[in-house]
Amino acid sequence: MNTHNTYDTIVIGGGPAGSTVATLVAEQGHRVLLLEREAEPKFKIGESLIPATYWTFKRLGMLEKLRTSHFPQKYSVQFYSRSGKASTPFYFFQTNPHESAITWQVLRSEFDEMLLDNAKEKGVEIRKGLGVREVLFEGDTATGVVTQGIDGTRETLNATVIADSTGQRSLIGKQLNLNTIEPNLKMASLFTHYEGGYRDEGIDEGATLILHTEEKDSWFWSIPLPYNRTSIGVVGELDYLLQRRRDADGKLNAQKIFTEELAKCAPLQQRLKGAKQLLPIQTTKDFSYRASRIAGNNWVLVGDAFGFLDPVYSTGLFLALKSGEMAADVIIEAFDKNDFSETQLGSFGPEFVKGMEAFRKLVYAFYTKEFSFARFLSEYPEHQGGIVDILSGDVFRKDVTHIFPAMAEMCPLPPEVPLN
Repeated sequence: MNTHNTYDTIVIGGGPAGSTVATLVAEQGHRVLLLEREAEPKFKIGESLIPATYWTFKRLGMLEKLRTSHFPQKYSVQFYSRSGKASTPFYFFQTNPHESAITWQVLRSEFDEMLLDNAKEKGVEIRKGLGVREVLFEGDTATGVVTQGIDGTRETLNATVIADSTGQRSLIGKQLNLNTIEPNLKMASLFTHYEGGYRDEGIDEGATLILHTEEKDSWFWSIPLPYNRTSIGVVGELDYLLQRRRDADGKLNAQKIFTEELAKCAPLQQRLKGAKQLLPIQTTKDFSYRASRIAGNNWVLVGDAFGFLDPVYSTGLFLALKSGEMAADVIIEAFDKNDFSETQLGSFGPEFVKGMEAFRKLVYAFYTKEFSFARFLSEYPEHQGGIVDILSGDVFRKDVTHIFPAMAEMCPLPPEVPLN
């Protein structure tokens, strides 16, 4: 075997999940290669961090780099009803007096590059502009990958462990047909960046805003970013937002749909007066899904390659970072034990899925038109802390399940979906 092309771990994908797992495994002295198909950073959504990311950043050695960055600080999330009325902000420090209650809103092209630079500092070999065509298997055991460069040249690389961090491409998930769309969350999103616009003052300047449209058929996010930019996106059911809005010739006018939805959200219109749209409207759909397995023999899924819930609570980056951290721990343990079985590499799955399920229940509550968080907390004020804990991401450090029996009295909550 060519030892030059053989690694302890190959990580496919240079997003936050991939950088995290690569960094933590390399820190333990293992030879780690990270493959990123894009040669240069690209525009991505998923720009809002939640407080519980603090603990992963601490392990990665990223906290000081974030503190000295120009990313806006985020203290809270605030919801706007269909009537345009704003809720009291959910301040994360209400239940958490620790410095971790303050987090950041990040420009992904810069943030992802910061994580990759940190991984390189910790000993990860990084190759950009090198895509992976397929993961190689012998029977049910992953053995390596086939890469393809920009010039079309292919190469086989071998590894003891393959960590798939390919996002919604979900390379192994598609190869093994593992992915299932969340049946009641078939959503679509249209999004862009604006320059300018109104921001609140003080600690509210960096807040994530969630704004319903008039009939609650869709909702907008507003996330303040550096360079006086704001990320704006609208989310709605796939049929409502896209399928029923096609022109007679079947074409989709994303800008027209976005403008029509914005007209139904008065508070956001007011905030964007005088602001300039910087990018063409981009579209994504069917983004709520999960793989039936999180690992197999010599392979593991991290971040969006395993699953994605919904953008409403900004959980994507947190779950990417957390899954990368948890996967790194089981990979390190696997090398210590010389055990790379599905049982070993998937041992973090039940705990990770339990945390995802807490977010998933809150997502279902949000999309129930008759449900109101204000009314829920009016009837059950004792659950204010539990709601803030979930919005903060404390689903792995605290038991947040106590709020759900009361919530189930006011809206249907989904049954839990176990791993196979």
